[in-house]
Amino acid sequence: MKWTQVFAAALALLAGTAQAAGPDRELVVCADPNNLPFSNEALAGFENQIAALVARDLGMTLRYLWWAQRRGYARNTVNEARCDLWPGIAQGVDALATTVPYYRSSYVFVTRADRPLKGLTLDDERLRRLSIGVQMIGDDAANTPPAHAVARRGLTQNVRGFMVYGDYEQPNPTAAIIDAVASGSIDVAIVWGPLAGYFGQRTQVPLRLDQVTPTIDAGQWPMSFDISMGVRKTDVELRRRIDEVLRKEQPAIRRILHDYGVPLASQ
Repeated sequence: MKWTQVFAAALALLAGTAQAAGPDRELVVCADPNNLPFSNEALAGFENQIAALVARDLGMTLRYLWWAQRRGYARNTVNEARCDLWPGIAQGVDALATTVPYYRSSYVFVTRADRPLKGLTLDDERLRRLSIGVQMIGDDAANTPPAHAVARRGLTQNVRGFMVYGDYEQPNPTAAIIDAVASGSIDVAIVWGPLAGYFGQRTQVPLRLDQVTPTIDAGQWPMSFDISMGVRKTDVELRRRIDEVLRKEQPAIRRILHDYGVPLASQ
């Protein structure tokens, strides 16, 4: 064998060794398989697209751990080391270390565009004459901010509750509250913005979205949230690297959010 062939073979061996020992490894993302517009098993959610962007920039292979988002989600996934990353959580949650936020959204009032209900606020007297759809968790102490806000105003007789998780046996289980507005079975819904923006674009009847105000009700119920990604508290270096990607890719992330109709909120 000529020395050039030996040298080429040695380079190939070294390259293969370097690739095997290099930074390329799996990034395991935990996500819900039936939770559009955020994620699903067909990778059709905006969190799927953003996770792919992060994995690409990190030089890592993306793999999913599918797990329905219920109570104990962080404990059973990220904190059990079954996955590395949970996209789409409120910044500063106690259970995980959170990255820099990559978007901010809010709860919105959803009404039919053909009804004179533009500009609703939580203190609008019109709400006392309307049927109001509100996302519920079930335990009053852990309910959604809008559920607390309408209860504080004595509007519970007007409320029709829709469970945050929906009927998980059905595709797009969280869309029911939007469909109820479109069909006219309720007058107005108070819905987390990304969900409202996505499904609101897909109804046959045009809908109107108005940001819920006041943005902090009674000084304790925020209606807007910064959204981050969560990692284990010990994964300091991974969080640092993801922070860099999220800052760098803000224009691309904004385009993805726009394509999915996600309403962005200011502070």
